[in-house]
Amino acid sequence: MPARLLRRSLGLLAAGAASVLLAGPGAAQQGGEVHVYSSRHYDTDRELYDAFTRETGIRVRLIEGDADQLIQRIRSEGANSPADVLITVDAARLARAKEAGILQPVRSPVLDSRVPASLRDPEGYWFGVSKRARVIMYDRQKGLPEGLARYEDLADPRFRGMVCIRAAAHPYNTSLAGSILAANGPEATEAWARGVVANMARPPQGGDRDQFRAIPAGQCGIAVSNTYYLAQMAVSQRAEDRAVAERIGVLFPNQGAGDRGAHVNISGAGVVRTAPNAAAAQRFLEYLTGPRAQELFAVGNMEYPVVDDAPLHPALAAFGAFREDGLNAARYAANAAQALQIMQRAGWR
Repeated sequence: MPARLLRRSLGLLAAGAASVLLAGPGAAQQGGEVHVYSSRHYDTDRELYDAFTRETGIRVRLIEGDADQLIQRIRSEGANSPADVLITVDAARLARAKEAGILQPVRSPVLDSRVPASLRDPEGYWFGVSKRARVIMYDRQKGLPEGLARYEDLADPRFRGMVCIRAAAHPYNTSLAGSILAANGPEATEAWARGVVANMARPPQGGDRDQFRAIPAGQCGIAVSNTYYLAQMAVSQRAEDRAVAERIGVLFPNQGAGDRGAHVNISGAGVVRTAPNAAAAQRFLEYLTGPRAQELFAVGNMEYPVVDDAPLHPALAAFGAFREDGLNAARYAANAAQALQIMQRAGWR
């Protein structure tokens, strides 16, 4: 039975998480196991785990749940935790796991050679395995608004009543603001946040897809969203989703000469401090940065790979090439709490 068809087959466990044994067709009968706690919920990830088992004979036991719940669960389980690997979305959550003391540093020439320094913890506690660019979107029928080229431009008064963006507290936004804080300092970041609030077309609401859906609906003229949401809608089986995607243009911000580049966030993984199967866990992390896994991240789930030569899905490649901000993910993650305070002080709810 393919692993992607196994849905919570062992029932619900603590914190609302689901445990699933992923063996994969043709899996070896021996080779050990690795317990993966993941806040990612994609069928393509299950294909990753199946392929790992076929390649290594190491079985994957999966626990799925909310990132904060999984971090707390590992802390509560203590030395008796079966967790070997934590996978989650957003560098701030990975930093939170490190601060909670539940991860251990990994020394791996393989990971160091494959994962750029900006996409991994400087001390080796976690490593990015895929990327999402956070971009500005607009109505292609109306064209790119004049004067819009940088994240900072979202605060320009000429865009009053035009901006749709989700809540301040969402990690996607705290990480973006954390990168702006690193680039411009707290005073400029607060002025930027106040300008964005003044330019909002509506109070923050919904997810990333809801932001750019509001453009053809006439509710806003500019949206901030991650690229992979739009790419997924571009290949949706729903005609109405494809129609929305066709209306949306993508601007990679801060691409000018000498500018810092577009902000990217990551999905990442780390080895749990008390991992019973630490060697298998490290091998699993190395596998996630290998050719097969990187192709599945990029082609299967519309995320950018961390390895430069991995293929992209045509829908993602259609957005064009861009230069990304080289700020280490740990830096903007460390700024996330202060960035949130600044945004909330500016009236961003």
